[in-house]
Amino acid sequence: MSSTINQDIASSISSARINKEKRFQIYGVAALLFAMIMLVTLFITIFSKGLSAFIQTKVNLDIELTQEVIDPEGSRDLNVLKQANYQKLIDDSLKLYALNLFDKDEKELIKNLRMILSPIAYLELRNLVIDNQDFIGKTKKVSFIASDDIDQYFKGKIDMSIPEDDRKITDIQEKFLDDLQSKGQINKVFNKTLFTKSDSREAELSGVLGAVIGSFYSLLIAGLLSIPIGIGAAIYLQEFAKKNRITDFIEININNLAAVPSIVFGLLGLAIFLNMFLMPRSAPLVGGMVLALMTLPKIIIPARAAILAVPESIKQGALALGASHMQSIMHHVLPLAMPAILTGIIIGLAQALGETAPLLMIGMIAFIPDTPLYITDPATALPVQIFMWADNPERAFVERTSAAIIILLFFLIAMNSIAIYLRQKFERKW
Repeated sequence: MSSTINQDIASSISSARINKEKRFQIYGVAALLFAMIMLVTLFITIFSKGLSAFIQTKVNLDIELTQEVIDPEGSRDLNVLKQANYQKLIDDSLKLYALNLFDKDEKELIKNLRMILSPIAYLELRNLVIDNQDFIGKTKKVSFIASDDIDQYFKGKIDMSIPEDDRKITDIQEKFLDDLQSKGQINKVFNKTLFTKSDSREAELSGVLGAVIGSFYSLLIAGLLSIPIGIGAAIYLQEFAKKNRITDFIEININNLAAVPSIVFGLLGLAIFLNMFLMPRSAPLVGGMVLALMTLPKIIIPARAAILAVPESIKQGALALGASHMQSIMHHVLPLAMPAILTGIIIGLAQALGETAPLLMIGMIAFIPDTPLYITDPATALPVQIFMWADNPERAFVERTSAAIIILLFFLIAMNSIAIYLRQKFERKW
């Protein structure tokens, strides 16, 4: 009787344990599904808003490049060509297209139609003439960058059903653009400006080139400083440092620094590099040094773990054959640990690439329209560029922000993929 009762109790306990395990598995699968849904939603949102930024609207106009306006004396002097009134040539072309469409005051009409082109349209025409001086005296079809509002209009992101006073596209502009489109003079092309230009107040002229170069310089400085120092510190702490209170204190602080918010490193850079040593503000040199400080713990910790994972017998075998302690580490242990160390380095630098807060603290949030040439030139970084564009109220900067996020994600995924490849290709099983 008692054995039957014990069997029933054991069966009940076993059944309850099995049910708990099943519930735990269900919770785990549900958590994974929820995470996947959120990730897919994030990517769909970013790509749906950002992919259109890789396309740019162009307006093609027939421009009469009259010599009387550009070079009256026919000298082809560069200074004369630069100072010509190219805006008049554009206005004359717009006027010619609009004559059969509107019966309005000419001055107000041209002022209205000018808004369909980028503010630098006259510079585009000037550069075209300077590069092709044989065009002077001829009529040429010139492709101009459309203004951001016109670009958004052709991408279907402006509601034309609302009253004219509440939208940025006027009825005159809409009619004129529809006429140009019917004549095949509106086309959409790949947006090279996004990759060949730096920041601009005008959305249609803004690009990520300066931010990408600024990020590259910052990561270069961060890598040159953090990689040798981090690996050297890991080797010393793991193989040479005596175990005492001082080394314990150092190890505890390294582990704590790995969890410190990144903005604290920005404050440190502001206080020491800028205020104490008076280094250049907004420079990739300072940004790289701050990122190096932030990356160091993330290199030291995995490097120590990688060195510790190498079997002790390898080092002992090298020592038995007459190698010194340093030789056994540098020639045997470190090469075997290097794949895991490289993985930690790449992941640490990838995290540094996406950091914004420390760079904000050292002034890399400044508006920089020029591409930096040196590490001491004022610059911004890609995550900071995203932050600044996200704060801009113009509609066109919304897609620019998402496009910059896509570019940043591409770099992050590429760096993490390299880390995974290195780990799988060179990882040793002990």
